[in-house]
Amino acid sequence: MKRFFKPIEKDGSSAPKKPCLFPEKRNGDDEAVDEGKDQREPTKFVTWNANSFLLRVKNDWSELSKFVSDFDPDVIAIQEVRMPAAGGKGKPKNYAELSDDTKPLREEKQILMRALSSPPFGNYRVWWSLAESKYAGTALLVKKCFKPHKVYFNLDKLASKHEPDGRVILAEFETFRLLNTYSPNNGWKEEENSFQRRRKWDKRILEFLSQTSDKPLIWCGDLNVSHEEIDVSHPEFFATAKLNGYIPPNKEDCGQPGFTPSERARFGTIMKEGRLVDAYRYLHKEPDMESGFSWSGNPIGKYRGKRMRIDYFLVSEQLKDRIVSCKMHGRGIELEGFCGSDHCPVSLELAKPSSESEENQVSN
Repeated sequence: MKRFFKPIEKDGSSAPKKPCLFPEKRNGDDEAVDEGKDQREPTKFVTWNANSFLLRVKNDWSELSKFVSDFDPDVIAIQEVRMPAAGGKGKPKNYAELSDDTKPLREEKQILMRALSSPPFGNYRVWWSLAESKYAGTALLVKKCFKPHKVYFNLDKLASKHEPDGRVILAEFETFRLLNTYSPNNGWKEEENSFQRRRKWDKRILEFLSQTSDKPLIWCGDLNVSHEEIDVSHPEFFATAKLNGYIPPNKEDCGQPGFTPSERARFGTIMKEGRLVDAYRYLHKEPDMESGFSWSGNPIGKYRGKRMRIDYFLVSEQLKDRIVSCKMHGRGIELEGFCGSDHCPVSLELAKPSSESEENQVSN
């Protein structure tokens, strides 16, 4: 998501529900710039695993655009974009640009560009971080009046590097950082692309948190883990789940990916050492079998009615008193409010800092 395609302004298009109060300053298309001390900070956020953003635009546009219009978020973090990075065979990849190297890909890119230049998305700037194929990938949409100072695409905060599979977008604002991640699935086996990959990811997240404690963090996305039993609909089902009868050698790795004891323990360590607060659980202490989960299994088959909360907003402890709401926007086992995905949108709203002194305190 380093670069963004510039939405095409359409004459006569309707104005956004809540227009930005600060005009956009254009100091070059590729670089985020500081707009001064009077620049407001975002307070309304949405994270959503789209399970193919192109399919959602093509098949679920009415529901998706209504949700965005109604909630009117300042920032939208998307996971599983599932669009390939630019660069044909044998050519360098540009992981910040949508591919248009073939006629079908050009047409698909055009569909997304048209959608993102029309209401309610025309008021947002877009950054991409993409994989080499139609797999994984993330996007970050930020209202133009909230231009971040810097945007990175890796946990190392290196200027041009993208994480493998486009799993990270990190936006630096005046008083906080926003981290959008599509965390890798744990998988079922002790293999390089399963348990080992997830262990390495969790270790790097811990390192990132220890190196960026100078400023409060909002970490959102599909984190692919359910921390506690309250975060799944059927704890026994998920705890004993197997793939084709396979049982890992370490009992701590047994169970549904995202609900194994080892993953849950590491996630708890990450939250503790990173001094992070689970915004949803901070407000909602009791089980909610109707609207307390962000992922729902296929309505047909053994996963019908099986649900997990694996999409989060984790915020630094300095921000917890500003949490106004954190909500799952899906309901029930028929995927109502999921906008066509198997994940529902999750929203976070923060109160504005009560005074300039409080805002300065948060940034220190």
